[in-house]
Amino acid sequence: MSEQSSTKPTVRPARPFFSSGPCAKRPGWSLDVLNGALLGRSHRAPEGRARLKEVITRSRDLLGLPEGWRLGIVPGSDTGAVEMILWALAGQRGVDVLAFESFSGEWARDLREILRIDDLRVLEAPYGALPDLEAVDWSRDVVLTWNGTTSGVRMPGPDVVPAEHDGLVICDATSAAFAMDLPWDRLDIVTWSWQKVLGGEAAHGMVAISPRAAARLAAPSIRPLPKIFRLSNRKGLIEAIFEGDTINTPSMLCVEDALDGLRWADAIGGLPALQARTAANLGVVEAWVAKRDWVTFLASSPETRSSTSICLKIVAPWFACLGADDQTKAAKDIAALVAQERAGFDLASYRDAPPGLRIWGGATVEADDIAALLPWLDWAHAEVRKTYAS
Repeated sequence: MSEQSSTKPTVRPARPFFSSGPCAKRPGWSLDVLNGALLGRSHRAPEGRARLKEVITRSRDLLGLPEGWRLGIVPGSDTGAVEMILWALAGQRGVDVLAFESFSGEWARDLREILRIDDLRVLEAPYGALPDLEAVDWSRDVVLTWNGTTSGVRMPGPDVVPAEHDGLVICDATSAAFAMDLPWDRLDIVTWSWQKVLGGEAAHGMVAISPRAAARLAAPSIRPLPKIFRLSNRKGLIEAIFEGDTINTPSMLCVEDALDGLRWADAIGGLPALQARTAANLGVVEAWVAKRDWVTFLASSPETRSSTSICLKIVAPWFACLGADDQTKAAKDIAALVAQERAGFDLASYRDAPPGLRIWGGATVEADDIAALLPWLDWAHAEVRKTYAS
């Protein structure tokens, strides 16, 4: 089965950037694309507001948001977007939350320990698997992550969510948006950040809100909210937020960069092209894994295998014989050796995930670069194995 070679490769990826956030810039990106950034000007000036509105409009069009949905730019990346929704809505009715990796586990902890929701059900699964989706009660509010960035596990398809449901479906889609089909007609609130599939910079999040969700958010909150979490006031929903009036001061440099990513996406063919690129990236890794006996996917089922956050676990016998701490160190040693050779950066699994490797396969990554990376993983594994097997 194994075609692993211990020979040191000679070809390196042209762009050895495989971080899962901030992610690789689009092909051809340079600092020159930021020359027109609106620096030294207020984001509330007509020109600044127009650029913020353009981010919203281009994102809406690229993703195909349904008529009547609102889309706004919010503080704090995807984390801020999710938290502002949970603080505003959680507890108005019972909540089911699906927890199967680091960030979905954080949402569950916040609901249980910080917001202290009385009527809360946490549906859990270990890394590599999904919770029992048949156990979800869609008459309640449901908090789910469409793609687990730290586990490489995604929802298997749009039918996961029933077309008719009484509660709101709150979807963290930060590593799925622009790369996977999202069933907008079955979701109510969707969040993401700029720093994933289109390679934008950190600190800015986006929240898309269905008419059903907007009606709930317009009602008075059941708890006090800090200013950066407020989407409504005594008059109802703050509509200006969805027209480019941000809650706090955004970076206009990051705005320009986000616009560059959106324009690039349009230029290469829009959403279908983005999805095809990330599917091709996963395909390269799948073909490689199929011929290896030392590594496999963390996702236990191909139907739930992520095409963006491609998480791998080491299954070699020598690795299995190590204790937990040594497994963590050995996996990091493999990633560090590849980075030392400048053949691939940021390949270690997330700190809370099982020891292993993670390759970002989002749309800004070239399949040829992943193909060039993989022999380096074989080589680094062979080198590290010598240390621990001796």
